[in-house]
Amino acid sequence: REEMQEYAQVAAILERKKETEEDKILTELQYIKERINTSSSILTDREKTAFFFVVTPEEMIILDTLKAAKLFAKYDVPISGYIVNRVIPPELAQQNIPEYLRHRIEMQEKYLEQIDDAFGDEVLTRVPEFERDITGLEMIGKVADALFGGEA
Repeated sequence: REEMQEYAQVAAILERKKETEEDKILTELQYIKERINTSSSILTDREKTAFFFVVTPEEMIILDTLKAAKLFAKYDVPISGYIVNRVIPPELAQQNIPEYLRHRIEMQEKYLEQIDDAFGDEVLTRVPEFERDITGLEMIGKVADALFGGEA
């Protein structure tokens, strides 16, 4: 009888530990759910959050952007617009340039039409291809000018 009582006490202690572990897990899951709901409400609120896709005039990039836009729409995440980046100025085609660059401009023209067809007036601006990578304040200034209406 004493042994049975000891077993019962040990079983009760183990059961309480099990409940305590389950309670901890439940509390953690509720906390995670709360954070996800808060994040979701922020990400879907146009007053607090804006998403802009940056797309380049290349086939795979356009396809990936279309897929991402559909995914955003599925979860009611608003897209505020599209920025087309690395556009080679078409007027270069009138100059004496290498054939490679001429073909690149022609190819981009086709993809720019696809971008306009797919995203329409949601395309906010086109940023030109610059002479070098965007590093340093001078180049950042050029990008800012292209984005916000100054001279690029």
